[in-house]
Amino acid sequence: MKFSFITLFAFVFFVSCKNDSNTNLKDSETDNKEMNMTLEGTWELVGFYNYVDNKVVDSFTTNEGYRQVKMYTPTKVMWSKHVPTDSTEWFGYGSYSVKGNYLTEILDYGSEMMSKIIQERKEFVYELNLNTNRFSQIEIDEQGNRIYSENYKRIE
Repeated sequence: MKFSFITLFAFVFFVSCKNDSNTNLKDSETDNKEMNMTLEGTWELVGFYNYVDNKVVDSFTTNEGYRQVKMYTPTKVMWSKHVPTDSTEWFGYGSYSVKGNYLTEILDYGSEMMSKIIQERKEFVYELNLNTNRFSQIEIDEQGNRIYSENYKRIE
């Protein structure tokens, strides 16, 4: 009987200590995420997801030499893309806002190719999945279904 009581006491003590340390770790992680949960900074595109029925069906990384960088200030966004196999320049500049899980970018101007797109459509609305050092901007169709996403990592 003494052995069972001591074993049970040791087990309860161990579990309670373990839960306390996990709670503190989770609180610390939550505090860090809340402090860094912002788009402000510099981000580099690392890959894409394709969706069917709102589920990822394909993922791929950027090609060798391909580079796309986005920079966010408190209210402005600027991005540029370098595709080694394409001499076309790609960049855009404008404002952005985040409301809930949605990112809206309104472009003021861009490269020659982007300016043609901006004449047709200035506002780009994405579903936003934001973490401390990664984010995905997910293109959605008229019915609200996910089509594809660009996935970024924080570089500054």
